[in-house]
Amino acid sequence: MKLNTYFKDFLHEIRLTDDQVTDLKNEHEKLRGLLKEDDELSDIIVHTFLQGSYRRSTIIKPKNDNNPDVDVVVVTRLDKNKYTPAEALHMFEPFLEENYENNYRIQGRSLGINLDIVDLDLVVTAAPSEIDENIIQKSGILFDLTIEDIKQTDKTYRSKGRYESAEKIINFVEKSKNTPEWKTEPLYIPDRNANEWQPTHPLEQILWTFEKNDKTNGHYVNIVKALKWWRQEKFPDADHPKSYPLEHFIGYCCPNGIKSVAEGITSTLETIKFDHENKPELPDHGVPEHDVFSRITDEEYEEFYSQVTEAAELAREALDSDDKKESIKKWRNLFGKKFPPYKINTDIKRGGYSKRTKKTSNIPGGKFA
Repeated sequence: MKLNTYFKDFLHEIRLTDDQVTDLKNEHEKLRGLLKEDDELSDIIVHTFLQGSYRRSTIIKPKNDNNPDVDVVVVTRLDKNKYTPAEALHMFEPFLEENYENNYRIQGRSLGINLDIVDLDLVVTAAPSEIDENIIQKSGILFDLTIEDIKQTDKTYRSKGRYESAEKIINFVEKSKNTPEWKTEPLYIPDRNANEWQPTHPLEQILWTFEKNDKTNGHYVNIVKALKWWRQEKFPDADHPKSYPLEHFIGYCCPNGIKSVAEGITSTLETIKFDHENKPELPDHGVPEHDVFSRITDEEYEEFYSQVTEAAELAREALDSDDKKESIKKWRNLFGKKFPPYKINTDIKRGGYSKRTKKTSNIPGGKFA
């Protein structure tokens, strides 16, 4: 059974809490404000914007008291032909020493900031072309809106002035699909270990997710959240794929036109099971020469495929079951205790529906246009 209301409650349980979202917002805004005001860095910084699962609305609650995290992209004026990756990252060390002493580390491709309640990843990019800089300015990508934000059209949202920002992003999505001059080139991020600048296209990843969510009737980001939770809940010590590579693969396998989260989960798992017994090559959005699965070994994929095969069979049984109690049991076997248990019907006059123990809200992440 599709059990839409049960899935609504399940997704509510695995999303970040309001407090976690507020903490992330406060800390990334503080970081970006400090960067803008820094005497040494302000002259080389063009823009900052958010990327990652938080921006794409595919983030879930971390387990084991781990912090939620957000990626902050810093678009700089640094010429990748004049600065090595290590030099570019080290330029930010004095800033981090002054503002985040003992709470930061230099990573292979970013600068990690670990705070008590959230983690921040500072992703430094080389200078874009003047054309791309202009497009980024006009795109609306510099706003902090996530997919969950963009769907909001109520009066309260409009009164905050954020609805206009959402419309600006939506218009840019349409232009980027249909107008060649609105296409941007990849940005380059430093790979300190490989000592080279590597292309990435966070803007294209965000736009692709917006479009995919629309094509799946607003269900895609929730399917990603559900399957990320399945992986985290059932295989907490599993190796790759996880994080963005897992999300990308889900997007590759999730069919368009699905009518429910349950249908999308089942179809995605079955697509992996029947069509991808061997590790596929997955071109990255905007950088097709980059294989998202390049760092995943055949052994890691084989283990992952075995897990997916079992999950696909369980999801199909849960979806096809006509017995509500049995269907719920199977979905709980798949997702764990965060999926709501069966409620005994204590009020026949309610038309046969199970009495809920808490108010159910709409699932964020719907169609954006």
